[in-house]
Amino acid sequence: VQLQASGGGSVQVGDSLTISCAVSGRTSSSYGMGWFRQAPGSEREFVATISWTDGSLALGESVKGRFTISRDKDKRTVYLQMNNLKPEDTAKYYCASGSFGDSYYAYHQLREFQRGYDTWGQGTQVTVSS
Repeated sequence: VQLQASGGGSVQVGDSLTISCAVSGRTSSSYGMGWFRQAPGSEREFVATISWTDGSLALGESVKGRFTISRDKDKRTVYLQMNNLKPEDTAKYYCASGSFGDSYYAYHQLREFQRGYDTWGQGTQVTVSS
């Protein structure tokens, strides 16, 4: 599995931005996708996740109500729509793919943790200025 994230950029407070992650290669081994972010000097933080199978999803507490995650199964692409962006959203955003043993249970247990994911993209920078 290879992941290509794109769509990052510099925006103003309150703006919206959508970033995407295209999956290629052995896509059948990808059960769920996640977005994590990391700001300088901070640990990597869970942002959002979605499964390819039934579209079940979860969002991190800091982005609930502002961010949404979706997937296009035909294009094997996952999107993170970010609304009402704040300076604290400034970070490098990484998409990740996990097989989760092809297990619904494992996905739901591990989907918010980095260790649940097998493959990581290169990241895309999002900068929010006030």
